[in-house]
Amino acid sequence: MVVLKKIRASTLMETLVATVLIVVVFMIASMILNNLFSNTVKNNTRGVEAHLSELNYLYLNDKLSLPYYDDYKQWEISIVSDKNSTQNIILFKAENSSTNQNILKETIDY
Repeated sequence: MVVLKKIRASTLMETLVATVLIVVVFMIASMILNNLFSNTVKNNTRGVEAHLSELNYLYLNDKLSLPYYDDYKQWEISIVSDKNSTQNIILFKAENSSTNQNILKETIDY
């Protein structure tokens, strides 16, 4: 016959405390991840930058006349000519009023 050793088990209170600690750690981790993902989505400007590059291509190939104003999703896009003393600079500007973000690209017109 096999003699069984008595194993010391944890009490109900220890189990509840450990469960609460694990839940608190997971809640804090999920709030941090949620904040990171929402900031990543909020600050993503790839779409509008691609649209500005497309407009730059259209301008360089004489398919776009200046001044140009457009709305792209939540962005207000303006393309204007800024005559400098020696060069003609084309300003591509995108503004997002909800997040107060601005994107500015310049092209030198020859």
